[in-house]
Amino acid sequence: MAFPEGFLWGAATAAHQVEGNNVASDFWALEHTPGSFFAEPSGDACDHYRLFRQDIALLAELGFNSYRFSIEWARVEPEDGRFSRAAIEHYRDVLQACHDHGLTPVVTLHHFTSPRWLTELGGWEYDKTPERFAAYCGKVMSELGPLVPYACTINEANIGPLIRDVLTAAPQDGREPAGAPVGVTDQAARDGEDALSPVDALPADQDRPKVFLFTFSEQGVSIVKRAHTAARQAIRDASPATQVGLTLALQDIQPEPGGEKQAERIWAETFEDFVPALDGDDFLGVQSYTRSLVGSDGPLPVPDGAETTQMGYEFYPQAMENVLRRATTAGLPLIVTEHGIGTADDSRRVEFVRQGLAGLERAVTDGVDVRGYLHWSAFDNYEWMLGYRPTFGLIAVDRDTQRRTPKESARYLGALAQRNALA
Repeated sequence: MAFPEGFLWGAATAAHQVEGNNVASDFWALEHTPGSFFAEPSGDACDHYRLFRQDIALLAELGFNSYRFSIEWARVEPEDGRFSRAAIEHYRDVLQACHDHGLTPVVTLHHFTSPRWLTELGGWEYDKTPERFAAYCGKVMSELGPLVPYACTINEANIGPLIRDVLTAAPQDGREPAGAPVGVTDQAARDGEDALSPVDALPADQDRPKVFLFTFSEQGVSIVKRAHTAARQAIRDASPATQVGLTLALQDIQPEPGGEKQAERIWAETFEDFVPALDGDDFLGVQSYTRSLVGSDGPLPVPDGAETTQMGYEFYPQAMENVLRRATTAGLPLIVTEHGIGTADDSRRVEFVRQGLAGLERAVTDGVDVRGYLHWSAFDNYEWMLGYRPTFGLIAVDRDTQRRTPKESARYLGALAQRNALA
């Protein structure tokens, strides 16, 4: 494989999914609400907050040169306007550990979870959220900016419209639409386990919490875009050398006969409508897991007989190549910030990576400007509403002992990274 010099090879995590005990966040509160639609609480998660040094050393040992992780807003600003020096110094240590081990940090400043106090104010429907978010980003970058070469403001800024489509799609044959966002789907019981269905467990529209994942309204989507642009300016002011962008969840939208207009609508709502907010960004993070088939009434179920993952997604690694080619219309360099598969069969993860990277190489050969591939996820971690059942990790985690065990997929991808770094 031939990739550009300086290409980022790595894996990704999100703070709430791996750190453990994120007690000041809105999701922690939801997990512990009676009758919660979360399958289980996050608890200690992977205890990454304590074990980050050994985890970063392991990623470097496996052959990676980059690590994408998030800084948890609820830790840095546990109360409105009060910043935690201890939390900032913790993330300084995480960043320094990356540099010490030769890993380029790709930092995400918001990965789905927010401080409880923000949600109590109205969350991502609250008109003052952009300035609150920008103040947090500015504080972090004024302290840590020289250690942060890449900063993603918001993870999957377009997730609200995607989830809205899933929740409003008419059930067909009792199956959820293909390509539903992570943690909001009916799990395919591929391994014989009972399927989980968080979609059915979600509260009614009027009772849904005002958290980032459920920011569906036109006002809410506008606030997310404003938050990105305000944060970008705050980052630039504090750390001009840092490359700034955001990430989008981009499914490979494929219309069936009669579904062309619906497919155009979905692509417009989840990509084209966000392009104006990217004006002035340095890169776009692309996150792709599968394709979404679309009929005349909207998203369709996975085709009969298709291989599915633990999330109910169709096994379709070629989606990444197709999405990268379409995303070039944003006019920005691209970084694959997530691409992965929930499966208990690691040989299928190896095949998913192999096919995905073959498509990525074809895109790069054809001139698509891709600067990195960051696999989701580094570890088997907390998968939001579905708890710990889905396993996306390159590295297995025994949650009783917190012992880490690299899988064959980790060694396969790490070896590719090493070979390409030496090419």
